[in-house]
Amino acid sequence: MALSGMRGLSVFISDIRNCQNKEQERLRVDKELGNVRNRFKNEKGLTPYEKKKYVWKMLYIYMLGYDVDFGHMEAVSLISAPKYPEKQVGYIVTSCLLNENHDFLRLAINAVRNDIVGRNETFQCLALTLVGNIGGRDFAESLAPDVQKLLISSSCRPLVRKKAALCLLRLYRKNPDVVNIDGWSDRMAQLLDERDLGVLTSSMSLLVALVANNHEAYWSCLPKCVKILERLARNQDVPQEYTYYGIPSPWLQVKTMRALQYFPTIEDPNTRRSLFEVLQRILMGTDVVKNVNKNNASHAVLFEALALVMHLDAEKEMMSQCVALLGKFIAVREPNIRYLGLENMTRMLMVTDVQDIIKRHQSQIITSLKDPDISIRRRALDLLYGMCDFSNAKDIVEELLQYLSTADFAMREELSLKAAILAEKFAPDLSWYVDVILQLIDKAGDFVSDDIWFRVVQFVVNNEDLQPYAAVKAREYLDKPAIHETMVKVSAYILGEYSHLLARRPGCSPKEIFGIIHEKLPTVSTSTIPILLSTYAKILMHTQPPDLELQNQIWAIFQKYESCIDAEIQQRAVEYFSLSRKGAALMDIMAEMPKFPERKSALIKKAEDTEADTAEQSAIKLRSQQTSNALVVTDQCPANGSAPVNELGLVKIPSMSNVDYNSSDQGLTPENGALSVVDPQPTGPSPDLLGDLMGPLAIEGPSGTSAQPEYNIVPGAEVSPIAEDALAIAPVGEQTNAIQPIGNTAERFHALCLKDSGVLYEDPYIQIGIKAEWRGHHGRLVLFLGNKNTAPLVSVQALILPPFHLKMELSLVPETIPPRAQVQCPLEVINLRPSRDIAVLDFSYKFGTHVVNIKLRLPAVMNKFFQPISVSAEEFFPQWRSLSGPPLKLQEVVRGVRPMPLVEMINLFNSFRLVICPGLDPNANNLVASTTFYSESTQAMLCLMRIETDPADRTQLRMTVASGDPALTFELKEFIKEQLVSIPTIPRAPAPPPPQAQPTSPPTSMSDPGAMLAGLLH
Repeated sequence: MALSGMRGLSVFISDIRNCQNKEQERLRVDKELGNVRNRFKNEKGLTPYEKKKYVWKMLYIYMLGYDVDFGHMEAVSLISAPKYPEKQVGYIVTSCLLNENHDFLRLAINAVRNDIVGRNETFQCLALTLVGNIGGRDFAESLAPDVQKLLISSSCRPLVRKKAALCLLRLYRKNPDVVNIDGWSDRMAQLLDERDLGVLTSSMSLLVALVANNHEAYWSCLPKCVKILERLARNQDVPQEYTYYGIPSPWLQVKTMRALQYFPTIEDPNTRRSLFEVLQRILMGTDVVKNVNKNNASHAVLFEALALVMHLDAEKEMMSQCVALLGKFIAVREPNIRYLGLENMTRMLMVTDVQDIIKRHQSQIITSLKDPDISIRRRALDLLYGMCDFSNAKDIVEELLQYLSTADFAMREELSLKAAILAEKFAPDLSWYVDVILQLIDKAGDFVSDDIWFRVVQFVVNNEDLQPYAAVKAREYLDKPAIHETMVKVSAYILGEYSHLLARRPGCSPKEIFGIIHEKLPTVSTSTIPILLSTYAKILMHTQPPDLELQNQIWAIFQKYESCIDAEIQQRAVEYFSLSRKGAALMDIMAEMPKFPERKSALIKKAEDTEADTAEQSAIKLRSQQTSNALVVTDQCPANGSAPVNELGLVKIPSMSNVDYNSSDQGLTPENGALSVVDPQPTGPSPDLLGDLMGPLAIEGPSGTSAQPEYNIVPGAEVSPIAEDALAIAPVGEQTNAIQPIGNTAERFHALCLKDSGVLYEDPYIQIGIKAEWRGHHGRLVLFLGNKNTAPLVSVQALILPPFHLKMELSLVPETIPPRAQVQCPLEVINLRPSRDIAVLDFSYKFGTHVVNIKLRLPAVMNKFFQPISVSAEEFFPQWRSLSGPPLKLQEVVRGVRPMPLVEMINLFNSFRLVICPGLDPNANNLVASTTFYSESTQAMLCLMRIETDPADRTQLRMTVASGDPALTFELKEFIKEQLVSIPTIPRAPAPPPPQAQPTSPPTSMSDPGAMLAGLLH
């Protein structure tokens, strides 16, 4: 903006720039605003020059970020000024300060219309720019006809017509029902004959918007678009100023081909032939060069041409040429071009039959799975998934399994799911399918959803020839020293049903099968114990007449769990113990599972439906997709009111209120003809909307009752004081909503501090679940927001209140959750430094007349950034000696400890990823533990601990903690103390700095420290 001649404005800007701080700037701005306000009160004495100067000052103050709540009338009045300088100021300031709903805009409509219909081209451009920038409904109703007349006027210069086209485009996009476009087909066809490329490019943008809403009315424009492409790409009839790095107007080429993609087909053979000649020329004339700008422009044209070729379903020869060209692109070094090549190959698979041609590039696509860029790896995975068939399924699935071991956590779940679908869809035989799924579980158990192992169980149960082979493979995997819990589940289920088929094999007697399965019992979670109990009962059933020693062992286990706090486990134990005493009748009571009813995998059906999309639907769908990280999955309920079915065709059981687990490993509903051994009374909870990825699924069967967590553990139940002060959040737990949660929210949080998936919150309308993965100081949580009702949840808002030590980024949360749908919202977490503060999710939604606002603690707690590591004596003692005294080594006598046996304390430490190192302390009442803590400031930091207990008084102990970082040592000591001492779960005050005082002396009842490792641990 020209400031010459406006000394007052120049001085004001200089004063602002010379301010030393924000307070001085605010005082200077307030002074100037007061001066301007006083001058405007006496408006009659203002000259046009002074009014212009003050309005400029208002705009400058507004651009600095200050509110300007007066002077709008003066700015609008300048639009009516006869001279250009004042009129320009009026238009600029009005477009910046006022939005489309401001009342003062109505006062300016007549002045703006006078400029549009006038003969002054400069004033016309100013008016069109204002209308295009604001685009309100009032402007559209009053001014759209005048803008349309300008656009088709033969007496206007191209500059004005170009602005008119863009102005009309904005009005039409904002208010398509107001702008009258009836009979505009012929007008648009005439505009496409325009020689001026500026007007033509603007008109083509308008045409794209028009045909996107209704292509039927604009068939006459189709041959004109083809002629424009001929003019640009073949004849190159373009002025020099519209040639970009030797490419004739790439913007107009892209817009023209985009408009053509909204027409479903081209009937005229001459037009179709001309278009394909142009596309052929574009495909042949594009290559990768060193100039980045030319690459970007030429590839923009090329990839739009490829999209048009796919849309028109061109001849096989042209498709082959397109694939060959894309094959060159996926092999270049430039990552953006590789990404576009892979993406367009995937799109070609969706709309046409080029699978055989794309297979020639399979090795290069597999290589892209190892690309440093994760977005390229994702596109390569999508392409491999799409191009897989019976001829290459084995190779592709084996590559995916091999890649699974090194893939990023962010991709493992998707990899696992796609490998499972391909294995089922293209399995040459069922034994290969079983091999693939078991390898999948072995390599990536944490990322394999329950649906997948349910499906393999269905296949094994339904195919008698497969049962001995599956039993052998399950037995082999149990021999591994460390297997995932999902592998324990599937192996126990299969061996429980079919281990008797292996009786003649070495190491496969009932007693040996029981022994190797029972070894896994201490390592599994509560959700797996019911499956193991069922397996034991099945083993007893298959050993008739019974082996008395084996029978007594299994009965002892049943009796042990008869008093378990978990209702599901308790009921199974009681009923199995009672049934197993019936002798030979047990063979009839617990006979083999009958076959499942044949049903097609819902995932495969969904994949086939996607592949069946027509070229037209695919092009329009891909064009209209909006990028969003929130995935909505609608859960359709059967019309007959039966249980909802998940993606693999398996019935979801109702959700547990606290801990999610499989309620029945037997998995048959009454209509399947099987005896339901465990049949708990239904409690009528709502269906679990998190079933696909983390909920309590069963192959089929009724729900169990809720379970209580094993430990009532409080891992730093607090909110960051910084976040609390800044955002004025209420203490977590003091909820004032009329809608009450289902289950104990605090217990859900504590359970999620020990595991990585489960339900965080549930009420009658919504269920919020979490699935998390942790790697070093990085974490990725996915919030599952499930609408449990048949009406949408609206006004959904989610705000993360992170403590100072966590960097957290939540993806887009949609404002509305559709009925019976589930939304997935990824949350990225980075641990910056040691701290026990807790992040809070401030979540609200509206259902009918109910407005619910809840604040939930997120389980991104300190122990999530631990990595267990066991150290030997040779590694431990040098480290322990080197960390001598505060602040790196802190010692404290802790009193008020919850009395617990040493074994329970060991289990408690293990649950928080603190590894007990046996043999390092000769005193059997003492524990030595280690772990590695990850944060951005400490990197991987080794932490060492020693706990000295007093057998005579279990309520006190001495704790010594050491690490290479003072803050980490203090926070870790406090964290462990919080787990051992019963403290109220309230937000705590800011943590004090690490103490510098001398270590506290030990309690008098403890043994002499000199007798313990001769002072090595002090």
